[in-house]
Amino acid sequence: MARLDGKSALVTGGRQGIGRAIVDAFVSEGAHVFTCGRGTRPAGLDDAVGWQQTDVSNTADVDALKDQIADRFGSLAVLVNNAGVQIEKTVVETTDEDWDVLMGANARGTFNLCRAFIPVMAERGSIINIGSISGNTADPGLALYNASKAFVHGLTRSIAVDHGPRIRCNAICPGWIMTGMADAAFDLAEDPAAAKRDALSRHPAGRFGMPEDIAAMALWLASDEAGFATGQCYIMDGGMTAASPLNPGLF
Repeated sequence: MARLDGKSALVTGGRQGIGRAIVDAFVSEGAHVFTCGRGTRPAGLDDAVGWQQTDVSNTADVDALKDQIADRFGSLAVLVNNAGVQIEKTVVETTDEDWDVLMGANARGTFNLCRAFIPVMAERGSIINIGSISGNTADPGLALYNASKAFVHGLTRSIAVDHGPRIRCNAICPGWIMTGMADAAFDLAEDPAAAKRDALSRHPAGRFGMPEDIAAMALWLASDEAGFATGQCYIMDGGMTAASPLNPGLF
C-alpha cells in the first residue's frame, strides 16, 4: 500500500519548486491532492490534482479555498504551508509594500491557513510548514525573509502544543535548495559564481539540495510513520549548518 493511500492533502504554492515537488510526491504515494497559487493552473499538473487561484494572505481567498476542500474531501488529513516569497533587502531598504507582500505570504498566509483548517482537519492530521535555516541564522540582505521564517518556526511549535494530540505540526527548514529563490540570493554577492562555490564547499553532503529532497521529508511527516513527530523544526541543509564556519577549502 502507498504511504499516503487515501489521505487528503492541501499543498499551498504548488506551481513550481518545492511545492510542485511535494504535490508530485504525494500523488505518487496515493494521496488525493489539492493545490493553489496566485496564478492560473500550471501546465503539466496531474489531472487528478485540484487547483484554485488563491492569495494566502487574503482571508476571503482562504475561506473560499476552505469551502472547496470541504466540497472535495470533507475533512483534510494533511496541510502543507509552502507558499512564500523572498525579497532581497536589508531592514533600511525595506518598504511598507515589501512588508505587506512578504509578511502577507510567509507569515500571515501560514497563519491564515492554519487558523482556517485546524478546526476541520481529520483526527491525527498533519500540518507541515516550510520554514528555513534563515529563520535560525540570518542570511545577509534578507532581513524580512529571515524574520518571517522565524515566525513560522514559532507558530509551528505553538500549534503542536495547543492542538496535540489531535493534530501534529512540524516545520521543514531547507538550506540551499536549487530554486529561483536560491539563485536570487546568490545574485546578491559581488561574485555570484564564487559565492556559490564557497557555499557548496560548506556542504558535507557534497551538493546543494533539490526540491525532491524536501518533498521526501514532507512525505515522511505526512505519513503515519511520523506519528510521534510533532513540534519540531527539521533542518534539511546537507549538513551546512552543522559545520564550522571555517572554509574547508583553506585547510
